[in-house]
Amino acid sequence: MRPAIARLCRASALGLLAGLVALPLMAEPRQGIAMYGEPALPPDFVALPQANPQAPQGGTVTFGEAGSFDSLNPFITKGQAPGAVSPLTVETLMARNYDEPFSLYGLLAESVDTDDSRSYVEFTLREGARFSDGSPVTTDDVLWSMETLGTQGNPRYAAAWKKVASATATGPRSVRFTFSAPDRELPLLLGLRPILKKAQFAARDFATSSLEPVIGSGPYVVDKVDAGNSISFKKNPDWWGKDLAFNKGLWNFAEIKYLYFADPSVMVEALKAGNIDLYRESNAAKWETDYAFPAVASGEVVKEEIPHHRPSGMSGFVFNTRKPLFADWRVREALIDSFNFEFVNQSLNAGKLPRATSYYANSELAGDVANPASAPVAALLEPYKADLPPGTLEGYALPVSDGSEANRANIRKATKLMEEAGWQVKDGVLTDAAGKPMTIELLLANGASDAISAANIWAKGLEKLGVKLTITTADSAAYKERVTKYDYDMIWNAWSLSLSPGNEQILYWGSDGVTTEGTRNYMGVNSKAVDGLIATMVGSKDRESFVSAVQALDRVLTAGRYVIPFWYSDVSRVAHKAELHHPDRLPLYGDWLGFVPDVWWYQAK
Repeated sequence: MRPAIARLCRASALGLLAGLVALPLMAEPRQGIAMYGEPALPPDFVALPQANPQAPQGGTVTFGEAGSFDSLNPFITKGQAPGAVSPLTVETLMARNYDEPFSLYGLLAESVDTDDSRSYVEFTLREGARFSDGSPVTTDDVLWSMETLGTQGNPRYAAAWKKVASATATGPRSVRFTFSAPDRELPLLLGLRPILKKAQFAARDFATSSLEPVIGSGPYVVDKVDAGNSISFKKNPDWWGKDLAFNKGLWNFAEIKYLYFADPSVMVEALKAGNIDLYRESNAAKWETDYAFPAVASGEVVKEEIPHHRPSGMSGFVFNTRKPLFADWRVREALIDSFNFEFVNQSLNAGKLPRATSYYANSELAGDVANPASAPVAALLEPYKADLPPGTLEGYALPVSDGSEANRANIRKATKLMEEAGWQVKDGVLTDAAGKPMTIELLLANGASDAISAANIWAKGLEKLGVKLTITTADSAAYKERVTKYDYDMIWNAWSLSLSPGNEQILYWGSDGVTTEGTRNYMGVNSKAVDGLIATMVGSKDRESFVSAVQALDRVLTAGRYVIPFWYSDVSRVAHKAELHHPDRLPLYGDWLGFVPDVWWYQAK
């Protein structure tokens, strides 16, 4: 080689090396991913800590469900599908361990790859992953499922998909999603997207409701269907994933059935009669008084209280602030004052349940809204100070009554607030400046017994304020249709919140939900502070800044007075047949997703 050419080759090689050094280091594909820090389980874990890998296999379990169903596609807005269809028959690229705040491990995907800023995510499919019809799960199925759910599916999928700049197959078993901007949660959200069989919908409209089961890769397949009344699932003997470490000790029943009841209050009677095998009692007073029936005394039915460490969430009567009636926070505050929580709680729960004073009570994420904001939280709220609801920074506390039915002090306070907002009592009727009486329709689903009982008590309190409350109950289909379109003054709702809230908060409280149908922003929150704090929360790179952002969000939501808060429980009260068992080791989230029927099994006495 000539010296000049040799020098040129050496220079080119050094330049190439320097260029390679300058490139960002690629992340190593991993078997798991956590929202913050590292996943708790090592690559060689043999089972989830809350599962029993030696659990007996077989047996049948029957559950009760409220309402009815008219569809088997739970991924679209049209129709009402059984909630069990997705977790039992359809799998995701990764799966969540509910013994950690938010960590995922490979399921359909054997590995996940992303960079430090999480500007992209790449999944590599397991070679043996198959749908229930025996066909392989392919990159085409993954890419089609992601785009179809994001554009035609339920609105809960749309927000994440809008952040995907490109989606491509990078190999025979690998797919990469590049984001329009870094998003720490987005790799996890895409990892939890259901993966469906593209070919099934080649000649079928995905967005049309149907009783044809979607083809998934999960442990069960739909067996028998009596539309609106019952559905059963049978274990797929050829399930591809039965030997994965993540699945050891999960999905132990041979058959899982669901019976539907128009009146949920009769489900405990179905348990007594042996028609269902498990029932969750939400009423603490009934738990103490109504479970002395013979099957409990004989040990055929077991009562268990299962603790958890997740946030309380928020449940209660929700104001639809899209309605001009509720635009003024003073009106909402007055109506909150008129709700005699202490008397309602005593009447329905023997006073045993605490009130939800925060959207994230029972956890470190609670914003301590009754006291002034801490320095880190106040700093996050400062840019939005001019638009914050009263009490956000200085502290906001729910009213407390003396427990008597009269609730006189709070009614006086409510009356004064209404006067400040331009309402006057004339001949015992609260009217606006034009003389129009205040009337409120509260829309409730059939069988929402606690909400209906609480509403009837509240109606008497509103009479003292001069307000007429009309309580409308509807069957599940009619209720869903009205709620989807935000066609109500008020509803009862419960938001279950996790230890790692993220992009789903946009679905719950984001301003896009003011007009976009089908979100869970039932109160119509339209707040720059809320939108900004959700973005800050999702973009946080460490747990400390994340917690501060959630606490700030909590304060804005609570002081926004969007809900008349009910109670919460830090235990789940479960009555079940003695033949049903679960591991002694309980997950961090307790009796929540990932617990029933996931880790339970049948074993005869």
